[in-house]
Amino acid sequence: MVRSSTLTDEQMRRSRTAAQLLHRRGRRTVVDLVSHLTGVQAQVLPAASLALRARRSGLTAAAVDRARIRDRSIVLCWAMRGTLHLLAAEDHAWLVPLVIERRIANAHRRLRQEGVTGDQSAKAVRSIERMLGREGPLLRSEIAERLQSQGIRTEGQAIAHLVWLAAAEGTICYGPDRGGERCFVLARDWLRRPVTKLDPDDALNELAVRYLRAHAPAEPADLATWSGIAPAGARRAWRCIDDRLVEVATDRGRRWTLGHAITPPSNEVVRLLPAFDEYLLGWKDRQLIASQSRWKTIQRGGGWLHPVVLVDGSAMGTWSSERTTDGLRVDVSPFEPLAPTLRRGIDEDARDIGRFLKTQAGTTYPKRSAR
Repeated sequence: MVRSSTLTDEQMRRSRTAAQLLHRRGRRTVVDLVSHLTGVQAQVLPAASLALRARRSGLTAAAVDRARIRDRSIVLCWAMRGTLHLLAAEDHAWLVPLVIERRIANAHRRLRQEGVTGDQSAKAVRSIERMLGREGPLLRSEIAERLQSQGIRTEGQAIAHLVWLAAAEGTICYGPDRGGERCFVLARDWLRRPVTKLDPDDALNELAVRYLRAHAPAEPADLATWSGIAPAGARRAWRCIDDRLVEVATDRGRRWTLGHAITPPSNEVVRLLPAFDEYLLGWKDRQLIASQSRWKTIQRGGGWLHPVVLVDGSAMGTWSSERTTDGLRVDVSPFEPLAPTLRRGIDEDARDIGRFLKTQAGTTYPKRSAR
């Protein structure tokens, strides 16, 4: 392991901004962006698309939709922390089992609470596989209807946990849309590419390397928090890739990166990050992004992470948007007064959101923010 010089908080933020591709260097494809990040949280799918916009100039929402629906190079499924993510299709087979395994027991517990007992959950997963093999894409309500006809309970949250379990076992994933709703499909049919399976230890090490590429400088506890794997597994992965690590001292203790060079962007990076952006979820200690009092504004309860105005890796405010007859209105609520140059950067990124969505976008500042 190589040791490097001490990093300040500002240098750490800038390095992480670059690792997250928020400096927008290069013209990566949608699948390249998703693969680099390892996954993009997508419980709100439009927010996941906006997260990719923040990381590549010229990207459009249509290109993200094409990658998911037509090219199938990315896939919507449950992954890190048991939540919905966009993953590179070629990562599905090795990544999902690794990050989901610890949560399967809880799914069975919740199913028992919903009245799905005995071997009914296993029977339901087999049945879902058969019906999708026969009939192709089905909505969740259609799957529930067929399971009910077989005497399997789907009331309450039971159907949600049953399809989650089938997805966690790698059997199904989300596929095409129908009538504004997303259908489920068999993963082996939908992904249409050779399955990449890794030995469990190799998968763990690959995850650690991928994580560091997009999050360095970081530590094992960050990997465990972000991915949902056990802390002991994260520490073991760190030891296994020791020969690839560079240890860096920081104001917050030891952290690690890959390779020898940390090349943060030289110019100011201003981005309007969407709800649940990966930059907000990527580390255990998030005080580097915003103070505790500001986090109370960003995360106001219920696990919801609001869209954030990010400047060189620091959260400087929140924002929201609303469709109007004139296009898109972006309302910015800064934490403190903003310099005119910073407001211009925010306005420019808001206009880029409009371009991404093929509409006009304008910015308002409901709170006084000019110096």
